[in-house]
Amino acid sequence: QVQLVESGGGLVQPGGSLRLSCAASGSVFSIQTMGWYRQAPGKQRELVASSTTGGRISGTTNYADSVKGRFTISRDNAKNTVYLQMNNLKPEDTAVYYCKGDRIFATYADYYTNRYLELWGQGTLVTVSS
Repeated sequence: QVQLVESGGGLVQPGGSLRLSCAASGSVFSIQTMGWYRQAPGKQRELVASSTTGGRISGTTNYADSVKGRFTISRDNAKNTVYLQMNNLKPEDTAVYYCKGDRIFATYADYYTNRYLELWGQGTLVTVSS
């Protein structure tokens, strides 16, 4: 069974940095889109960054305006892992961060027939405070 496992959260002072990781375990042929979302207390879950590949798509990334220039999403497709490098962290970045995989193809046959999964990670808490 495919699962997404997150790590890297913790407590950091304003201006500090953290690197989040999300690895897909189990048999995976390919993943089209990997994204990072966050949900702060009392707020709705929002998209932070996403990375899309597949077919003739070499790579497309998107970022929320609030994190542009500070956060960077990257992928290691050989390891089926996505990272979120967070620099110059601010108190308003405090939230539970979730990774999400869209169009997860477990096998080549699934890829060929367009049978896919959508999965969420369990979430990792990032707290930015002095």
